[in-house]
Amino acid sequence: MSKRILIVDDAAFMRMMIKDILSKNGYEIVGEADNGQKAIEKFKELNPDLVIMDITMPEVDGIQAVKEIKKIDNNSKIVMCSAMGQQAMVIEAIQAGAKDFIVKPFQADRVIEAVNKAIG
Repeated sequence: MSKRILIVDDAAFMRMMIKDILSKNGYEIVGEADNGQKAIEKFKELNPDLVIMDITMPEVDGIQAVKEIKKIDNNSKIVMCSAMGQQAMVIEAIQAGAKDFIVKPFQADRVIEAVNKAIG
């Protein structure tokens, strides 16, 4: 059975890029969200194997969403996305419970490596 992934990014273009990389590598995209609040709702509804989450988003940011998702399911697996120069935020995300992070602009092999590492 393919691993089920939820993609969260406020930029539709980024979601499309991630979806394309993952689909080509046999992963199932079960949902998308464009902010952290929707991510939390979709997580409850879909129970994905992995969440790929942007850090900087409107309403609820990625770090707050990670904390909320971890409260729902402490074993949830989350990989963060960040633009260059957000090291402090990446560290905060890892401390909040994220398994790994990928830097924008994405390199397909790094995305797959992070996903494989996170979901084993």
